[in-house]
Amino acid sequence: MKLLSPVRIGQMELKNRVVMPAMHLGYCKDGFVTNKLIEFYRARARGGVGLIIVGGCTIDDQGYGNMIKIDDDKYIPGLAELVNAVHEEGGKIAAQLFQPGRYSYSFLMGIQPVAPSPIPSKLTRQMPRELTTDEVKDIVNSFGRSAVRAKKAGFDTVEVIGSAGYLVSQFLSPVTNRRQDEYGGHFENRMRFGLEVAQNIREAVGPDYPVMFRVGGNDFMPGGNTNREIAVFCKRLEEAGVDAFNVTGGWHETAVPQITMAAPRGAFAYLARGVKEAVNVPVIACNRINDPILAEEILANDMADLVGMARAMIADQDLVNKAAEGRFAEIRKCIGCNQGCLDAVFTMKPVGCLVNAGAGRELEDVFRPAAQIKKVLVVGGGPGGMEAARVAAERGHSVTLWEKGNRLGGQLNIAAEPPGRSEFATFVEYLSSELYRLGVAVELGKEANENNIKAFGPDAVVMATGAAPVTPPIDGVGSPNVCQAWDVLGGKSATGRRVVIIGGGAVGCEAALMLAGKGVINAETFHFLALNNAESWETLKELATRGIKDITVIEMQKTVGADIGVSSRWVILQEMQRFGVKMLTGAKAKKINDKGVILDVAGKEEIIEADTILLAVGSQSVSELSERIKESFPEVYMVGDAVAPRKALDAVHQGYLAGKVL
Repeated sequence: MKLLSPVRIGQMELKNRVVMPAMHLGYCKDGFVTNKLIEFYRARARGGVGLIIVGGCTIDDQGYGNMIKIDDDKYIPGLAELVNAVHEEGGKIAAQLFQPGRYSYSFLMGIQPVAPSPIPSKLTRQMPRELTTDEVKDIVNSFGRSAVRAKKAGFDTVEVIGSAGYLVSQFLSPVTNRRQDEYGGHFENRMRFGLEVAQNIREAVGPDYPVMFRVGGNDFMPGGNTNREIAVFCKRLEEAGVDAFNVTGGWHETAVPQITMAAPRGAFAYLARGVKEAVNVPVIACNRINDPILAEEILANDMADLVGMARAMIADQDLVNKAAEGRFAEIRKCIGCNQGCLDAVFTMKPVGCLVNAGAGRELEDVFRPAAQIKKVLVVGGGPGGMEAARVAAERGHSVTLWEKGNRLGGQLNIAAEPPGRSEFATFVEYLSSELYRLGVAVELGKEANENNIKAFGPDAVVMATGAAPVTPPIDGVGSPNVCQAWDVLGGKSATGRRVVIIGGGAVGCEAALMLAGKGVINAETFHFLALNNAESWETLKELATRGIKDITVIEMQKTVGADIGVSSRWVILQEMQRFGVKMLTGAKAKKINDKGVILDVAGKEEIIEADTILLAVGSQSVSELSERIKESFPEVYMVGDAVAPRKALDAVHQGYLAGKVL
């Protein structure tokens, strides 16, 4: 595989073309490297990654509280420990130099954010202070001083973050740069800040030390820079001494999904190609590359010279080694759910992972074989039960899993149904494959009860019996035109043309999106019609977003999708609006009849006519059996929704921990 072949960045040789880009992990305290951070990256280096980029490493007093800092010499010893850990495992490591500009938060750092111009961000809703010309030059020097610290700490290279809407991006873009001095105005002046940063670093670290730049291949901001301008910028950076470019997508506040599962795998590799065609140094393609086969295709098609796989390395630290050994089915792919990573970052929590419960636990998480082999019964084939079975079998136990349905996956199968959410099925495929590889005896269509559990005679039982949808006490809820949203998502029930969904949480939104996609043209048809100019662009968009159903979601609360993770919620709501789903908040369903739903909206009665009414008002644990068998067996563990309705992340982590303690 070309993916596994060596490549040079300046004077640095990498053993393969897999790069782990920088991610905010929240593992640091007061800017100092922690053992948790060291062991996290040690595991990835041991897993075979060619280059690890850590950061952002803040170069001054702007940033976020639990980030790595590199603005003072006192941080060098800890940074050196991190570098040594990666080097001990045969990897190379870079420090990403970070200055957020208007993306900083005053309530976190105690100071007002700074920017090229006083233009607030929709992301942070902070008003930045405009930098003086002298302050701009001071920041340029701060980049150079921080690069020297990185070199002293032993980092193999440094990378400047000039992407995602951070300070370099803000200077480059006419959207955020309205300055009247030499750093503002026409494109040549707007490039000046980034070019001076590159030149300052090059002078500070010397001619032979590799310098990289991370750029957004397209701002995806109205009035912002496109791939054409970014390619010109990169050419000028190359002339200033930059040795490689790491090309990602747009800004954090763009309306174009960047890293959620709504973005197709490898969707932004074309941006790397645009930069590669303009420069003569290595280019890295990034965003939603979670599979070494896809990565190999990007390289084989000459779209880039290396590939960035960030969250893919959270999901499976051994991805590269598994690919090298041909163990592709054993690779645990990132599904782009963001539940453990981006959602954690936005809520100021340390990063974890839905599909890899061990991520972030490397320091204390020693995976030991079972001291005593047990006969383990797992009841329930949802994500929590499957993960418990996988871990228990990996540790050497004899494991049997009973699932009363006809397939594994539980609610993940439902979650995978709406357009843009199919990656949930990827995790089901991985777990199913692992259960087979590890010899777990899976019995489908097997419903557990006290008698057959006792007859089986397990040493330990993991109860992952999940949850059932709630039926609300609404007059007429038993009518033939009413069914559960779960049943529609699971393909058990059909709907008429006019559909009202009672409940605007995650399940209600997922059902709305799935139904909204009925009757729209698929991607292949869209491509065909567009290439042949068969329809106008507006007609094409309408054909792709207007299906055959009229859908209304009603929600008692003030907002729809309140239980969806912050990094994904806006994408789902944007898609619902795009597909014409009507959303009515502050509305309570009072009665259902054969004509539709009668609502109470701010004390006034309204009726929405419907052919089908879906219920999506929550779920309740199925735990009665668990309580009954506790006295009969020495070890009974409850995981996932059997404990309380929760997210898939929680269910998987509970299953993982249960499998570890058996």
